[in-house]
Amino acid sequence: MKKKLLAVLLCAAMTASLAACGSSSSSSSDSSSDTATEETSEDTEEAEAAEETEDTAEASAASDITIGVIYVGDENEGYSASHINGVAAAAEALGISSDQIIEKTNIPEDETCYDAAVDLAEQGCDIIFATSFGHEDYLFQAASEYPEIEFCHATGYQAASYGLDNVHNYFDYIFEARYVSGVVAGMKIQEMIDNGEITEDEAKIGYVGAYPYAEVISGFTAFYLGAKSIVDSVTMEVKYTNSWADISLENETAQALIADGCIMIGQHADTTGAPSACEDAGVYCVGYNIDMTSVAPSVALTSSTNNWEVYYEYAISCVLNGESIATDWAAGYAEGAVLITDLNEDIVAEGTQEAVDAAEAALKDGSLHVFDTSTFTVDGEELVDETYVYDGYYHESELASAPSFAYIIDGITEK
Repeated sequence: MKKKLLAVLLCAAMTASLAACGSSSSSSSDSSSDTATEETSEDTEEAEAAEETEDTAEASAASDITIGVIYVGDENEGYSASHINGVAAAAEALGISSDQIIEKTNIPEDETCYDAAVDLAEQGCDIIFATSFGHEDYLFQAASEYPEIEFCHATGYQAASYGLDNVHNYFDYIFEARYVSGVVAGMKIQEMIDNGEITEDEAKIGYVGAYPYAEVISGFTAFYLGAKSIVDSVTMEVKYTNSWADISLENETAQALIADGCIMIGQHADTTGAPSACEDAGVYCVGYNIDMTSVAPSVALTSSTNNWEVYYEYAISCVLNGESIATDWAAGYAEGAVLITDLNEDIVAEGTQEAVDAAEAALKDGSLHVFDTSTFTVDGEELVDETYVYDGYYHESELASAPSFAYIIDGITEK
């Protein structure tokens, strides 16, 4: 496919070059007006032909590609839904039809992923994506058998050391969006304190975490620091479900956190289980991936979420253009890769939008760093990490795309 694309683009370039030569001849001619007019007309026709050839080349390239995607869930689960939407949006932007995309949903993190990747390769996919942490080993195993195909894995960390040119990792700075969603939570908690609903000592957040992985720890730490930037006395209790998506278990875990005295619930879990529990209990919450107001209209403040279209458009464009895909890719607010969902204006605290705007602007211009080591401690001491900490902050997802922050900072407990 790449050779065919190169040939088409070369033809377009030669046509454009010929048109340029004709234009130069016309501009330097001393012939009569009629001759100049005739040559100008010819130049115009050649330029239009070159433009038409270029457009045809782009359309031909887009129509040649086949894309494969492996999802751990489906459209009914928030995390996978965000990837599904991202792929669809990228394809539309690039002029790729839906029948050029082969999707495999509900693929577990086991040999099934390898089988799915091989099947996609055998169906002629030019680029294959897998979206869950546990897919990585199986996806890269398939990549070693199909060196002519690009294999891209979300949330993983092994591409740089794997020894293959056709494997890639991607993630985004979701910790930035989690920080901003924490600001939203902090504004609400401060309002509750100001109204006498809770005391400063009762400002306790609960967090439904999936696994004790760096990805999850990085996320809940960012959320906590966002809230702490508004309410310094805030604390957090984290409980793990050891599952990415278990609606019943997430609901039960949220209930347990509420029973432990948590007055706000956050989550790194992929279903609506936690917000549903919060709606039943009348406890405010912040979701993940999707707007949770459909299941928790009276308590859901906002959700942190990913705009995966940014990466999918980038990676697919690389294949279309015959360019190399970055081994590790990550981006955040500055690139439009992360965001929070619309604020629930009926219940967020007054001034929340202004606080969000300020935090987002500071993240975009680089004046705010989520893991600024002056804003937290670990075991009573400022964090020292010779690899990741310099210039006053922990450089999350910069040296590699996958999150690496796995410290439990003071103010957060795991149970």
